[in-house]
Amino acid sequence: MRLLPGLAVAAGGLGVAYLVHALVPALPVLTVCVLVGLVIGQLPALQAPLDGALKPGFALASRRLLRIGIVLLGLKLSLVDIVDLGVPMLVAVLAVVVLTFFGTLLMGRLAKLPGEQPLLLAAGFAICGVSAIGAMAAVTRSRQSEIAVPAALVTLCGSLAIAVLPMLHGPLGLTDLQFGAWAGASVHDVGQVVAVAQTAGSSALALAIAVKLTRVLLLAPLVAGVGVYRRLRAVEEADAASAPRPPIVPLFVLGFLAAMLVRTFLPVPEQVLLAADLAQTVLFGLALVALGSSIRVVSLVRTSGRALLVGLASWVLVAALAWGAVSLTTA
Repeated sequence: MRLLPGLAVAAGGLGVAYLVHALVPALPVLTVCVLVGLVIGQLPALQAPLDGALKPGFALASRRLLRIGIVLLGLKLSLVDIVDLGVPMLVAVLAVVVLTFFGTLLMGRLAKLPGEQPLLLAAGFAICGVSAIGAMAAVTRSRQSEIAVPAALVTLCGSLAIAVLPMLHGPLGLTDLQFGAWAGASVHDVGQVVAVAQTAGSSALALAIAVKLTRVLLLAPLVAGVGVYRRLRAVEEADAASAPRPPIVPLFVLGFLAAMLVRTFLPVPEQVLLAADLAQTVLFGLALVALGSSIRVVSLVRTSGRALLVGLASWVLVAALAWGAVSLTTA
């Protein structure tokens, strides 16, 4: 029963997001969820409930429900579609992800961002936005307050991409297919990729989704790599018998891989895929309302200006790298 108040408010926020999306289809549901959560977090009347009655439900939404959504994300992935992209495109996508990850991590360290923010920002901007942040947070055991700012920044920059990238389609001299590949290689959330790429037609949209899901595929090895590194450091820096060891690969990441293999090798009915897609959107939406509510705009402005600059710089970095990779591989 103690979970119900927070879950009910998160569900109400999700309902508002769906209504806004219905009125303004260009705004993805998940983007609006962050904004709704942000508004909730600023309401004076809710400050005490946010730290009291609403806290257990919001904590469940921002962690466990987010992780279940990541498992369902695996059902979007078919290895057949990814292999069909060809070796040059696959190598290009890998290069964009690796360079964006380490570039953002370096910028975050140089900007002296607190705690695990550099790592979470790097994962979010390099791979797949909030889902990557949630997966990485499980390895780093980050607090909800640490997750909230990176989640807000990747959502903000993904929303900017919806407005900015289509305007650059013509000036950059990209064909429709090149634009689709660029959107898939540079935009963070799958829904945002769809919003950007559909402006260039159905063929561009199909290619954009394939490229984007190739980036999503790299979520598991990246999280596993960080998990191995963290565990080795924990053993080195403390008594192995008493040191808490971070998980090498969280169980929900294994679930994500299992779902991907099911989609690849088994005939999953279309109705099941549609239901899973809806469930994933609902779970992510509840999580983003909860995460958005933990942001305090006043403290964000005072303390997170550097995080905003790093986020914007990372957004420009991934867009530039993706544009270069697409230009080289499709010339």
